Amino acid sequence: MSSLRNAIPSRAHKERSQPSARKKFGLLEKHKDYVQRAKAFHKKEDTLRKLREKAANRNEDEFYFKMVRTKTVDGVHRPESEANKYTQEELMLMKTQDMAYILQKVQSERKKIERLTASLHSIDNPPANKHVFFAEDREEAKELQSRYSKSEIPLTIDNILTGIKRKTDRSYKELEARKDRLSQLEKIYMDMAMKKELQKNGRKRKLTEDEIVCPTSQPVYKWRAERKR
Repeated sequence: MSSLRNAIPSRAHKERSQPSARKKFGLLEKHKDYVQRAKAFHKKEDTLRKLREKAANRNEDEFYFKMVRTKTVDGVHRPESEANKYTQEELMLMKTQDMAYILQKVQSERKKIERLTASLHSIDNPPANKHVFFAEDREEAKELQSRYSKSEIPLTIDNILTGIKRKTDRSYKELEARKDRLSQLEKIYMDMAMKKELQKNGRKRKLTEDEIVCPTSQPVYKWRAERKR
């Protein structure tokens, strides 16, 4: 009898699908989906409860690292702004160090440009290279003349000159790139120097275009003369 019961296929139980009127809400939530959602919800609740307990039982006198970056205003801890993190003297010192680094780069680029310009000048103006041969008699002189009048040596010299020309072209491109970099570094240095001067004490004003003797793209400022004590 048991074998006959096992031979008859059992009916497949299908879960109820989402009603047609509720298709817009997506798939119908099953019991296993509810269990998973409930566990996640209670886990978040427990975490928040523990954090509230820690905050309520926290010792106000206990040190924590945020203490050094906050100040008390009317009994409330407020974080200090980043603008007040450094004093005016410290900011000036950092700007001076940055300017020294940029100035070092400017001087380095100038030296490289000078060396590259000198090497290109020696290539463009090579010294006269003449070979002098001495012969014992006229027959040996004719033999030397006929030997070096062939096309072997000029062909070899042309190959050498072609290689020199390619190297010269690359050097000229490098020279132009270094000049552009030098101009950019000089502009950055001038901007930093101007910002540093503007941060100093003293009354100053920006000159108009009519007051500038030699017009430039950079703004020009004039400081009021003060009597030194």
